[in-house]
Amino acid sequence: MKPVFKYAGILASLVLIAFGIGATVMGISGRSEVRSNIAREQIVGTPDMAASVAGKPVKTGAQAKAFATGMRKHTLEATGGQVYSQMPRYLTAAGKPTNDEHAAAIDQATGKPVENGARNIWVTSTALTTALNTSFFAENVATFAIVMGLALLLTGIGFLVLTLRLPVDVAAVARAAAARAGAQPATQS
Repeated sequence: MKPVFKYAGILASLVLIAFGIGATVMGISGRSEVRSNIAREQIVGTPDMAASVAGKPVKTGAQAKAFATGMRKHTLEATGGQVYSQMPRYLTAAGKPTNDEHAAAIDQATGKPVENGARNIWVTSTALTTALNTSFFAENVATFAIVMGLALLLTGIGFLVLTLRLPVDVAAVARAAAARAGAQPATQS
């Protein structure tokens, strides 16, 4: 093997190993950060949520997703089964929902139409469930980074072994072939 190819193989192997280590470390760090941030919020599932979070602290991305599903159920219960887009923006003086700003009751303190509080529940719920679902996604991306990092690391090690070992094997085969050729008697024609 020409020296330039040998050194290029070694360099490529070392780059793969470095990327593998980097991706693995970043994945482990990311996963740890997601879990630390979730734990910092001290979220505990209610008894009617999925078994993975019912009455338990939420610590992982998967548990955060289960908690978000429970929150959606609670929000639907609070809004009578309606989602944000199905609810009018304001309330009338009689407490009936309406989209007509002129038919809406006026808040004496602000002088503005009274907003539909049930509709505003969705704003809060959506913000919180999005954050919880994002932590689930982030933890999965971190896990993927760990797996890919290990795959790159192993691939780099494998290429390095091949790059360093292949010339030795080729030389040994060549020596063995030369030895066999030298040991055979010459034939006459």
